[in-house]
Amino acid sequence: MVDLESEVPPLPPRYRFRDLLLGDQGWQNDDRVQVEFYMNENTFKERLKLFFIKNQRSSLRIRLFNFSLKLLSCLLYIIRVLLDDPTQGHGWSPIIWVNRSLPLWGLQVSVALISLFETMLLGYLSYKGNIWEQVLRIPFLLEIINAVPFIITIFWPALRNLFIPVFLNCWLAKHALENMINDLHRAIQRTQSAMFNQVLILISTLLCLIFTCICGIQHLERAGNKLTLFDSLYFCIVTFSTVGFGDVTPKIWPSKLLVVIMICVALVVLPIQFEQLAYLWMERQKSGGNYSRHRAQTEKHVVLCVSSLKIDLLMDFLNEFYAHPRLQDYYVVILCPTEMDAQVRRVLQIPMWSQRVIYLQGSVLKDQDLLRAKMDDAEACFILSSRCEVDRTAADHQTILRAWAVKDFAPKCPLYVQILKPENKFHIKFADHVVCEEEFKYAMLALNCICPATSTLITLLVHTSRGQEGQQSPEQWQKMYGRCSGNEVYHINLEDSTFFAEYEGKSFTYASFHAHKKFGVCLIGVRREDNKNILLNPGPRYIMSATDICFYINITKEENSAFKKQEQHRKNNESKSYYHGPSRLPLHSVIASMGTVAIDLQDTGCRSSSGPTLTLPSEGSKNGRRSSIAPVLEVADSSSLQACDLLSDQSEDETTPSDDDISTGLEYAKGYPPYSPYIGSSPTFCHLLHEKVPFCCLRLDKGCQHNYCEDAKAYGFKNKLIIVAAETAGNGLYNFIVPLRAYYRPKKELNPIILLLDNPPDMHFLDAICWFPMVYYMVGSIDNLDDLLRCGVTFAANMVVVDKESTMSAEEDYMADAKTIVNVQTLFRLFSSLSIITELTHPANMRFMQFRAKDCYSLALSKLEKKEREKGSNLAFMFRLPFAAGRVFSISMLDTLLYQSFVKDYMISITRLLLGLDTTPGSGFLCSMKITEDDLWIRTYARLYQKLCSSTGDIPIGIYRTESQKLTTSESQISISVEEWEDTKDTKEQTNNRNNHRNSTSSDQSDHPLLRRKSMQWARRLSRKVPKHSGKTAEKISQQRMSLYKRSERQELAELVKNRMKHLGLSTAGYDEMNDHQNTLSYILINPSPDTRLELNDVVYLIRPDPLAYVPNTTSSRKNSFCNTIGQDAREETQL
Repeated sequence: MVDLESEVPPLPPRYRFRDLLLGDQGWQNDDRVQVEFYMNENTFKERLKLFFIKNQRSSLRIRLFNFSLKLLSCLLYIIRVLLDDPTQGHGWSPIIWVNRSLPLWGLQVSVALISLFETMLLGYLSYKGNIWEQVLRIPFLLEIINAVPFIITIFWPALRNLFIPVFLNCWLAKHALENMINDLHRAIQRTQSAMFNQVLILISTLLCLIFTCICGIQHLERAGNKLTLFDSLYFCIVTFSTVGFGDVTPKIWPSKLLVVIMICVALVVLPIQFEQLAYLWMERQKSGGNYSRHRAQTEKHVVLCVSSLKIDLLMDFLNEFYAHPRLQDYYVVILCPTEMDAQVRRVLQIPMWSQRVIYLQGSVLKDQDLLRAKMDDAEACFILSSRCEVDRTAADHQTILRAWAVKDFAPKCPLYVQILKPENKFHIKFADHVVCEEEFKYAMLALNCICPATSTLITLLVHTSRGQEGQQSPEQWQKMYGRCSGNEVYHINLEDSTFFAEYEGKSFTYASFHAHKKFGVCLIGVRREDNKNILLNPGPRYIMSATDICFYINITKEENSAFKKQEQHRKNNESKSYYHGPSRLPLHSVIASMGTVAIDLQDTGCRSSSGPTLTLPSEGSKNGRRSSIAPVLEVADSSSLQACDLLSDQSEDETTPSDDDISTGLEYAKGYPPYSPYIGSSPTFCHLLHEKVPFCCLRLDKGCQHNYCEDAKAYGFKNKLIIVAAETAGNGLYNFIVPLRAYYRPKKELNPIILLLDNPPDMHFLDAICWFPMVYYMVGSIDNLDDLLRCGVTFAANMVVVDKESTMSAEEDYMADAKTIVNVQTLFRLFSSLSIITELTHPANMRFMQFRAKDCYSLALSKLEKKEREKGSNLAFMFRLPFAAGRVFSISMLDTLLYQSFVKDYMISITRLLLGLDTTPGSGFLCSMKITEDDLWIRTYARLYQKLCSSTGDIPIGIYRTESQKLTTSESQISISVEEWEDTKDTKEQTNNRNNHRNSTSSDQSDHPLLRRKSMQWARRLSRKVPKHSGKTAEKISQQRMSLYKRSERQELAELVKNRMKHLGLSTAGYDEMNDHQNTLSYILINPSPDTRLELNDVVYLIRPDPLAYVPNTTSSRKNSFCNTIGQDAREETQL
């Protein structure tokens, strides 16, 4: 132990206990040296330099003093001129000698001494080794000329009246002013615009030229015309303005020479100054200048941050933002790093926008540019992503940095951020409102497959319109469609509302039905005062409270509505009538005028039992009576609710699974997906498999040891397929699968989902989808017919085509959709019965979907679109048949959702609930039901509203209607026999061809293809040359001619598809080549009037209450679907 202790080295001196107590006092004699820094600044010269040059504030004071001194010297010169008598002296002596009083001379000498001392001192402090550089500077030479003669007169009194050109101090004053402005900018830490500096320099240069010319001419003319200062000023202004009256002219040659010199100097100096000013003005026009602090504090403004500004994006933002009356006084400041293009410049020069929109070229990542935009005073900041980038992840990274920069610079400024990829959403969770493009896109595409035209429904709801589109059209469907498109979502407090105040303490469904019956408004959701969550259709058990916020669909908000009570005059004999028609039903009378709606209030009092009835014959017995539509109860009664317990799967008619289900393994569980592909996805209750599927079994077109099927037909699916054609399996595609596997979807109605991908999916994506039943993928493209046939396009109910990211960087912006449009057109021609849902980048390209070159109806719709655009409509494209039917949409149309959230902060939440992206306990979901022949007894939308509210608690919000298009027969179905062809003359043939051109509704480019026409002409000439009775050869030619002409283009396409199917070994049994739905049109009626008649095959959009919110009492109610309930009630008498 002793040895070990001796080997331990002693502690260093600084760590001994004594030193810890005494500090470093015991070590004063160590080798440390104290170093003092910046000793060079302690010298006398450096201290003077610090005061006169380096220090911003003291330097600014010195510059200001110097400027004042120069102005004082010029003022003293003017005083001397005014006190001088030019008549004294003869010849050239008045030019050399002047009359200067002694006090004036003393002041001028004092000013000269101070100026010279300051100049010498500043020259000494700025000396850097080259003395001639200091001496030969123009300001130094002018100072010597103006100051040294005065100092000489101190020692030589005879020279006190010698003329000294003191007026040249104006140029020194100009130089001091420039330095003073620079020091001022440094002192206040603000970068004033270069435009201000250049204007100041130009004005000071012009004043110095004029002042020098005035004083010079006046002094030189002492030996000539004896001009005063005013005469000299008059002469200079007339000369420099090129007017030249000639009444005042110089007489002696020195003054004439001075005029020539000054004109030459002006011609050289002033154009240079004007050129620099013009250049700075053009640069300022490009960069946009600044948004003034005074305006930011007195006016309200929002900032729009984009990476590149396109005209479509700008107009969508401006039209939607300024559509709200309370935003008319707001300014929009656009902050963009790129230069403004020509189209945007032209638009911003329109007086309507030039006074309210300010374009600033700059970067959000620079605090100087954020200061120019006055971001800290902005009411909101909108940050939009560049969806035209090929690398969308990189575009999101730029958006994230912009959001961080704004949050760092202005923490209190509300942020409205658009993001492209869902996996990047968690980086901007701090933003007040976030719209993820791929989440919304895929959710809408999925709901389009089960609720037709959901994308059109959401688009119309988030666009601001007054419902005046199409009102001048002769087509009735366009009037109804345009009027209903003006419906939007609004909110109001229950106790402040005329619509809903009387329903306090009553059930939600009661309030919704009676508000629609009385006012024509559709109550869809509520929010408690102490809760931030919005509940869509919370169900009949929800009791309305006075502090509830009500969300409703209407043409305009209640605050812009005027109400008038309509007296109901009923006669006694009306109660005995058999049927009174739609006139007895409440009317939703909407009179839109200047943003105000007048609504007729209907009498909603309870009607007696002897009221109007509709008696329909019963099916079983003529004496039987059908039960009436039950009234909607004020407070929910559990015995009257026929709820659907979706946890037990109401689609099953038996309590035990069938043999087919057991054999195919359709025993699904219900729960939350165990794995999400990205952070921030909302958990949704779904149909799931008990065990995840091996990755090899997810591949549709390749068999494995678990499954030997290699095409969709081999799987033997009972329901039709839903095929999604995408470039890559992004994380957003997960939101396409979830709504189609939601727990409220009966498992017998689940459609198999086939993902047709250009590139193989990643493992983490497969790990997320392997828990969902009947989800497969296949590597292929819609360009390839074989890939389409293998993935089961002939058995598909819907084909969803997602816009490809790789095509978004086209040289011409609108050509980004070219490949998608042509591919979809090919699908449309090959598989005409297939429902194709397409996503495009630009809404303007929707007119090319299902294009028919010689369709007169499409041409009429094109003219209607142009008229609506000229009227200033934001929804000019809404009458295009593919958009109205929900077969095409552009994600850019949802940009208005983010803009509208500035006024309606609840719109994003409501849209996410409708699309199933978010699930809130107690909140309903969007679904649909189809009107069959058994449901037509309900007759009107109002009676359907009552039936739904009283039975299942569903709230209808609109109708999807399909009508037959009264057009001529399609070209592809025309077939003319050879005999008729031969009997027709050539002239008549040409006339018929022209008529067929006009009446055709297909997309053929000619009535008869050129090859077929040439072949028929050749066959006809051949038949005329050969005798008719020439034996077997004539009969063979005749048969060939007959089959050639009767073969339509549709049959050619069908034969092509069947040949490919046979080549691939696929059965052609499921291919329906002649089923063509081209002569139908579909459209949406959002919140139609209560008296709207129901038609066969109408699809009604419903918000169904959350089935998990309550448990049904009996098992029998679980087995009866809503359709069965309607069918049973339809067999008995109905009473409203």
